[in-house]
Amino acid sequence: MTQKNKNKIVNDPVYGFIKIPYDLVFELLEHPWFQRLRRIKQLGLTHLVYPGALHTRFHHALGAMWLTTQAIDNLKLKGVQITDAEAEAACVAVLLHDIGHGPFSHALENSIVQKVSHETISALMMNKLNEEFGGRLTMAIQIFNNLYSKKFLHQLVSGQLDMDRLDYLRRDSFFTGVIEGMIGSDRIIKMLDVRKDELVVEVKGIYSIENFIISRRLMYWQVYLHKTVLAAEQVLIAILRRARELAKKKVQLFATPAFEHFLYNHISAKQFASNPLNLDLFSQLDDNDITTSIKVWQNHSDKVLSSLCRNILNRKLPEVLISDKETPKAEIDRRLKHVSKLLKISVEDAAYFVLQGKVENNAYNSAVNTIKILYQDGAVRDIAKASDQHNIMALSKTVKKFYLTWYDHF
Repeated sequence: MTQKNKNKIVNDPVYGFIKIPYDLVFELLEHPWFQRLRRIKQLGLTHLVYPGALHTRFHHALGAMWLTTQAIDNLKLKGVQITDAEAEAACVAVLLHDIGHGPFSHALENSIVQKVSHETISALMMNKLNEEFGGRLTMAIQIFNNLYSKKFLHQLVSGQLDMDRLDYLRRDSFFTGVIEGMIGSDRIIKMLDVRKDELVVEVKGIYSIENFIISRRLMYWQVYLHKTVLAAEQVLIAILRRARELAKKKVQLFATPAFEHFLYNHISAKQFASNPLNLDLFSQLDDNDITTSIKVWQNHSDKVLSSLCRNILNRKLPEVLISDKETPKAEIDRRLKHVSKLLKISVEDAAYFVLQGKVENNAYNSAVNTIKILYQDGAVRDIAKASDQHNIMALSKTVKKFYLTWYDHF
């Protein structure tokens, strides 16, 4: 039997030609669990606002892995001791960091499986893959969980300046066309170094870091927390909530076998982790399971479910109000009665069409995994203190906003 050629090159629209650096990376790329990421959009329903945002978790994971290889090569040139096994493990940890994402990425997190984050599911999947690959992922899992002796390797995977963030900002900016999110990832990577087992950035790169933090803030308000994106995601969440309510009453709903399992069964975090069947079925889910169900449900006899499904399919999205303060109860009650009258449904059911919540954002969290600037004299300072831009300190503060979505007509 001829051995398969694993020396592959991928043409990436953001970085150009990407080389697959290790046989293990190639083997993981070919695994069905990783191929599944081709069918999960990176930005959920953001394409309803930015039509080009149709890139996938597969794109992002591959890009983050490539940036990791670049960062490691650069650190080695500066004398940082990284073995080939550690370099491979770091690449694998970054490659698999998002493997536990469910359909529509963050939009449906905690909707399909309650109180189980994608990070938790990623960890479970990595452990299972490690069994399948005969322990070859052990070091990668240690790095992923910050249990490996060289802590700076974990910072490449998860931190204020990790390869995940460097990739998604550039990639999401590219596909949405929001140029404010463009960052100099090449420059940042070349400025990386290690001091006392921590990633630092040479002082020459301070302006690239300032741009990174400001770009991150702009991308959150213009893309990730865009008010229309929020509205669309709330409709999608409401659809799942209504479907669950009907499933609880034993109403028959179309669903793929894997989706049906999670729709008709309440699975706790403990049950999800303890029963291998749950992970196996979750690994079969992608955007197509949800989209196909919604297409069928638009003709369901339940007025609430069918209306919500038609609205999302035809991009009839609710009005949105973003405010610094919570909406008064009287205003919410008024809108509930309005929807109740329009659709001839109860006020209780109208709550599926009038939704409220809050969003929080801080571009830089100085309390966790600070970005440290390395000066020529060897001194190291937090970017918030090192920068002559006073707004960097301001951007470390959490901004909280409240939203209300509602339908005026149908």
